[in-house]
Amino acid sequence: MMTLKELRGVDGMLTSFLFVFGMCFETIAGRRLLRVYVQGQLSDLQRKNCETIAIDLIDRALQNGLKVAWWTFDELYGRDSKFLDALDFKEQRFVCEIPNNTRVWTSKPDVIRYAEHTGPGRPKKTPRVADNQPPREVYSLLNHSHKFLMQTWQKYVIKDTDKGPEVWKIKHLTVWRQTSSGLPSTRCTLIVARSVRTNETKFFLCNEVVGENSVTLRCLLRVAFGRWAIEAELRISKEELGLDHLEVRGWRCIHRHLHVTALSFLLCSRIRQSLDKGGTDKLTVEQVRRGLNCWLQFHQSYKHPDEAFQKELNKQRYYQHRNAQARRSHTKTRRQLYLTLGIDVDKIKSCIQTL
Repeated sequence: MMTLKELRGVDGMLTSFLFVFGMCFETIAGRRLLRVYVQGQLSDLQRKNCETIAIDLIDRALQNGLKVAWWTFDELYGRDSKFLDALDFKEQRFVCEIPNNTRVWTSKPDVIRYAEHTGPGRPKKTPRVADNQPPREVYSLLNHSHKFLMQTWQKYVIKDTDKGPEVWKIKHLTVWRQTSSGLPSTRCTLIVARSVRTNETKFFLCNEVVGENSVTLRCLLRVAFGRWAIEAELRISKEELGLDHLEVRGWRCIHRHLHVTALSFLLCSRIRQSLDKGGTDKLTVEQVRRGLNCWLQFHQSYKHPDEAFQKELNKQRYYQHRNAQARRSHTKTRRQLYLTLGIDVDKIKSCIQTL
């Protein structure tokens, strides 16, 4: 929780942040980079789909020396075989969500690269999979494949939310993905996750195999379900920082709005980290944003700004206490639900990363 002294000191933090940001663009290269983004010189992106844009961004990141342990993305990208082929070609590891109609093989099929021409017509020169070994959809494998039916569901605590822990049932299998050319890829890991509460089913695909190269199932689950942090940041940006107020056209306006929102989020995050020194996460970005708005509104125009500051702090304490009480109540209710299903959250596996 912010104190009255800390709220008064927002002026220095804001000035220091803007000074450091201004220093980044004093060089010619920095100003050129800002001009490229703000003046809308990326208009060629309109003629590319999202998968092609993503590959270009990945290439740029790798060329700049960025090393990524795992890439993760939703099924919008996971359904595109060419996008997955490009990541395989670049030797990049990924864990992606895939649609339930994705086709895979449970055993490596035979690839016919050359066959004697005995019938009429031209001989086939393109490598192909034998006709008697067709791929199958992952949803069909889950319901009918004996390799899945013989497995028992493994229960994992996926994440700990404000409403209590989330428990999912997991099965995994080594498969071969069908590439864009119709041929099998290298060995992959197919992960099936089903929510204990809602029976929602998700399918994930990884181009690594569990048990090899220090890859564990817990690590893959942590990466697969790690997108919720990004979704939470987008929610905060829309609800608290005005990202959803994007009613403009043209790349210049779009990039300007995105930059202002990203800088506002960075400023609130820096202030939260500097004030929440205990690492308890009691101070949120939303509360910092409300404190900044209060300071900007009353620090000069109001005769007694401390009264307005104290009023805002009292309001934040009230909501923080109420949210903590609601969090404890929801967590208790969810744990009791899992106990009725025969699941003790403290005794099953967990993929939550602890520091």
